[in-house]
Amino acid sequence: MLVDSVGREVTDIRISVTKRCNFGCVYCHDEGLGPVAKPRALHEEEMSPLEVERLVRVAREFDIHSVKFTGGEPLVRPDLEEIIARTVVHLDDVSLTTNGSMLEGRAERLRNAGLKRVNVSVDSLDPTAFQEIRRGALAPVLRGVQAALEVGLKPVKLNMVVFRPTLPHIPELIDFASRTDGLRVQLIQFMPELVGPKDWSVDMDAVKGWLERRADRVLVREMHHRRIYLFRGAEVEVVDPVYNPEFCMHCHRIRVTHKGELKGCLNRNDDLVPTRGLDDAGLRDAFRSVVARRVPYYGGYLQDYPTRSSPGGLVQILPEASPFSRST
Repeated sequence: MLVDSVGREVTDIRISVTKRCNFGCVYCHDEGLGPVAKPRALHEEEMSPLEVERLVRVAREFDIHSVKFTGGEPLVRPDLEEIIARTVVHLDDVSLTTNGSMLEGRAERLRNAGLKRVNVSVDSLDPTAFQEIRRGALAPVLRGVQAALEVGLKPVKLNMVVFRPTLPHIPELIDFASRTDGLRVQLIQFMPELVGPKDWSVDMDAVKGWLERRADRVLVREMHHRRIYLFRGAEVEVVDPVYNPEFCMHCHRIRVTHKGELKGCLNRNDDLVPTRGLDDAGLRDAFRSVVARRVPYYGGYLQDYPTRSSPGGLVQILPEASPFSRST
């Protein structure tokens, strides 16, 4: 097993299979590029299914046990099913993050290829707000969510980026998940350091307080010490990495860019380790190298950063009158 300099074991890997995307989310932080020219056309810089398989095979040698495929939008690749089928030969815990717009017609094929679970980005259940935030249509996404549930890609996690435009839509998304078996909600903090200065951030500790006052129960997940709030059986998980050294200290993930570069931290691009052209021995050394360079972003790479105090307070859009009630 690979262990970095502060004792963090690397147990999972996130692989971007493309930078292409058919949406243009306003908060995109360049794991995807938003809509690009001919998003369905293969790009030469993208890894082939064989290249992805080799990376996964070597990762398994280091006891990495799970992989998540991302983009851009992974489903712009018509060979994603092949990538998944080649992956599950080596790692059986394979999941996917998608915008969901093309999921409906491929959910069954993805499941048959070996995909276990799927995360779908849903920032609002209001079609107009969804279009304004994601520059795409909501209806195909919801059909994709339903198709994923029907073929057993459970749990389906609904990812919402939490920033000022999405705050009013949190209660409805939680209520939707609590009424639909197999759904979970993941509230992901907007990351201004990746997008540039915008007056969008909200106080995530205040959001967590709002959730805690209404949840039936609160759990703490081992990974990143994330809090999970239970609402009528539906799990709501908060992912809040910004200015959060505890989050970084519990990170067990490395990443791979669509070009096949190993990457120790989402927030950094100065730690990339190319892998193309390497033999297996060289690829093993590349894994060792990227982990050896890996330090917590907050508290390690960055020593001076703002405290997690309110950036102007929680925008008073979340209702104090709750649609939820604690179990009695």
